[in-house]
Amino acid sequence: MTDELLYLGCYTSESGGTGEGIVAATRDPLTGRLSPGPVVARTPSPSFLTWHPTLPVLYAANELAEGEVSGWAVDNAVDGAGPLQPRGRAGTGGTEPCHVAVTADGRHLLAANYASGSISVHPLDPATGAVGDRSDLVVHDGHGPDRDRQAGPHLHMISIDPAGGPLVAVDLGTDGLYPYRVVDDRLVPAGDPLRVTAGAGPRHIARHPDGHRAYLVDELDAMVTSFDIGGEGWRERNRLEASTRPGEKFPSEIACRADGRYLYLATRGVDTLSVFALDGAAPRLVTEVDCGGRWPRHLALAGDHLYVANQLGNSVSTFAIDPRTGVPTMVADPVAVASPTCVLAPRETVISGSAEKVAA
Repeated sequence: MTDELLYLGCYTSESGGTGEGIVAATRDPLTGRLSPGPVVARTPSPSFLTWHPTLPVLYAANELAEGEVSGWAVDNAVDGAGPLQPRGRAGTGGTEPCHVAVTADGRHLLAANYASGSISVHPLDPATGAVGDRSDLVVHDGHGPDRDRQAGPHLHMISIDPAGGPLVAVDLGTDGLYPYRVVDDRLVPAGDPLRVTAGAGPRHIARHPDGHRAYLVDELDAMVTSFDIGGEGWRERNRLEASTRPGEKFPSEIACRADGRYLYLATRGVDTLSVFALDGAAPRLVTEVDCGGRWPRHLALAGDHLYVANQLGNSVSTFAIDPRTGVPTMVADPVAVASPTCVLAPRETVISGSAEKVAA
């Protein structure tokens, strides 16, 4: 098997980090070992990265006081970690965008402006994937009971339904999940907001590959909520602790294995990874292990390996996952990366208009 490239978003000085932009890293698909390479896009604080669904283009949320999104073509980096080519940038109309997502049809990029509590919509060029100017900005209203963290709305994630159903915007500040559709370049409500437990501070969602389940991690009360997804929307099933370790806990990223058997969750503060089996009515804790660094901001699955961005530890940890038990075991010492905030796993990308597949 040939090596693959994955990409790491890193906080730059604009956000108090020591990174320089987007870093390319080589991944051995057999061992999982990671070898960080050069900075391939010098762009300010690309705190979250995501792929276009069909084009060899990735997008960054540039987490700035005057928020931006940027696009980057990776087709020249297939056989090496060459510089990415710019594919547009645009202001989000909000403050500190911390998450970006592309609609299932590949026509729009959406950004979650955390500090200003808004969502921006950006049309994408159908041929090149280039980012267009903002076509809409939806600003949430409200607050939660936590006076420090929930004085106003704080958009933290936009969860896309790969089957083309309504997207769900996750608002930590108002304890709400908001369904939307994009219609004529604008964001239109697709139902009433779903209110979760007051003070929970919802952060990120992992959708189960069967399309009928989803798992929400709360940053403020450190809980995981399971949902059933049906014709009448999302229905809460159960809640459980994100981590069993004592101490202050701030869960960050949550992800479901492609086979749907296990759920993985990073928790900052106690700096652990929790593993849950999904073989029953409620997630079942299998194990909780040290993440290998400090302040695990993000994690990503790639094959039978898991990668953790340790933001304050300036490192990325690599774990091999036992496909039978789901238990992660660290492959080697964490590799040094400055202020990593996101790991974008490699994937095969079908170039538009061609049958050629590119390992990006």
